[in-house]
Amino acid sequence: MANANVINEKAAVVAALVERLNGAQSGVIVDYSGLTVAEDTELRSAMRKEGVEYAVVKNTMMRRALDSVGLEALDEKLHGTTSLATGTEDPIAPIRLVAEYSKKLGDKFNLKAAFMEGKVLSDAEVAVLSSMTSMKDVYAQLVGTLLAPVANLSAVMAAIADKGEAAAE
Repeated sequence: MANANVINEKAAVVAALVERLNGAQSGVIVDYSGLTVAEDTELRSAMRKEGVEYAVVKNTMMRRALDSVGLEALDEKLHGTTSLATGTEDPIAPIRLVAEYSKKLGDKFNLKAAFMEGKVLSDAEVAVLSSMTSMKDVYAQLVGTLLAPVANLSAVMAAIADKGEAAAE
């Protein structure tokens, strides 16, 4: 009975990984080792802030999940201590954050591979995506650009009203 429970638990973990991979717009497989508690806390906080789900994964279970979703090309990247960062809101966020922390933490945190919308990304694609701004920043810039022409509208309307009142007197 104990073996059946272990098999069921492993199957549940793989199923959860498959669901996570299927629901993600993008994801990054990371090799990490030797992070301090402070570094790990900062990393996880940054990931949560950007809506990125981040967790350590077992390579054997991750291989099964990758195979199930058609990303078996990533199997060869699964060695050492592996974690997975996925994003459902902003597809650029996991790639950008992992690249940023790879630079910051050096050999302790290395981007192994990335995927977006079911496609394994090349190193060149990862480099381009990691240098892009977040979707939140893009939206903020867009809203600012759209609102700029009407930002002083109330002041203009008040000036027109004042001139109208002055002319009527």
